[in-house]
Amino acid sequence: MPLALSAVLAASAAGTSSDSSAFLRQYLTVAIFAAAAVVMVGAMLGLGRLLRPSRPQEQKSIAYESGVDPVGQGWSQSQVRYYVFALLFVMFDVEAVFIFPWATRLEAMGTYGLVEMAIFIGILVLGLVYAWRKGVLRWV
Repeated sequence: MPLALSAVLAASAAGTSSDSSAFLRQYLTVAIFAAAAVVMVGAMLGLGRLLRPSRPQEQKSIAYESGVDPVGQGWSQSQVRYYVFALLFVMFDVEAVFIFPWATRLEAMGTYGLVEMAIFIGILVLGLVYAWRKGVLRWV
């Protein structure tokens, strides 16, 4: 028996306050939904395994990149600028995550919020200018 369920049953049998019982019932609800989600995912995966066709072939096991057959060894050195480009993307993606809530609450934050966001965007612009000057943004 799950711990939350046994705690709820013990609390109701002992006649404790309804506040703690209601609090524990909320955990029980979350546990029930989590268990239902796990059961549904397992059922869908199992159903898919039963219904899908299975035709194992050696060619399906070959590694490929974008539909191109592999040539030579699988290990090769990548240029660092691709990683930096990806980091720049993540940086500006995170910037968008911060700017949208800030824009909705700008009136409440006033001048202080405006100055803080200007500093934040200024730091990001400095990073972008640095990457631009280093040639990271050239895709050649």
